[in-house]
Amino acid sequence: MNELDKYLFDINGYMIIENALERDETAELNRLIDAQNLPEPGLATSEARFGASGSLFDENNQSAGYLDWGAPFNNLLDHPAIMDPLRFILGDGFRIDHYYGIYMKDGTERLRLHGGNTPFDPPEYYHFQDGKVFNGLTVVAWNLCETGPEVGGFCCVPGSHKANYPCPPEILAGHEQSGSVVTPHVDAGSAVIFTEALTHGTAPWVADYQRRSLLFKYSPAQQSWGPSYPPMPGVQLTDRQKNLFEKPYFAQRASLFDD
Repeated sequence: MNELDKYLFDINGYMIIENALERDETAELNRLIDAQNLPEPGLATSEARFGASGSLFDENNQSAGYLDWGAPFNNLLDHPAIMDPLRFILGDGFRIDHYYGIYMKDGTERLRLHGGNTPFDPPEYYHFQDGKVFNGLTVVAWNLCETGPEVGGFCCVPGSHKANYPCPPEILAGHEQSGSVVTPHVDAGSAVIFTEALTHGTAPWVADYQRRSLLFKYSPAQQSWGPSYPPMPGVQLTDRQKNLFEKPYFAQRASLFDD
C-alpha cells in the first residue's frame, strides 16, 4: 500500500488489485469448481451462491464450503496480494468472518444496492482518526472471470462509505443505470477489496460466459458479523490461516505479520 493506494481507497471505499493471480492459478480454481458439478444457478441472486462457509446461514451446517475443494482456495485466505491492504483497512489481527462463491449465468438479475455510511450499521462502518483507518466488515472478491460495465458484476457508489445522508431513492431505483453508480472493469485473476460501509450491489449479468467470484469477508479483531466457527477438521491450514479463524477478541491477539 503506497500513499496513492491509501488516498484512493480512502476517497473511493474500494480498490482493485490487478492480476493478483497468475493465469494458471485462475484456471486451476475454475477447474476445481467445474469438478464439483454444481447445480445450474438460477436467475435470482439468491440462487447464485455456492461453497458457503459452514455456519453462515445454518448453525447446524458444519461444512467448510469451498475450503474443502483444495489448497488453491485456502491459499486465498492470506494471499500476499491482499494482506498489506487488509492490514491498512482493518489493522493487525483481523479475522475471516465468512465466505462464499457467486456464479451467474446470462440473464441473472441485479442485486440491489445496499450498505452505506448512513444510516449507521454497527458492524459495517468506516472511520478515520489519529492518522488511521478504522473499518468494519470488509470484502475481498476474487474475480475468476472478466466483469465490467459491458457484462455486469460488482458495482458501487464511490465515496458512499463517508456519506452523511441515506442513498436517495433515485439512485437506488436507477442502480447501474444511475450516473452515480460505477461498474468497474475487473479482469480475471484480479481482486476487488471494498468496505461493506460502501453502497454496493451487482449489475445484471449479460455475458455468454458464467460469472464466477470468490468472496472472503473479514472483520477487525474484536468484531464478528456472523456466527464464529473454528477451522473445519480435515482442512489443511497454515498457522497464520488458523489464526484468521480465531474468535473475536482484542487483547493479546497474535500478529498476522512477521514485522
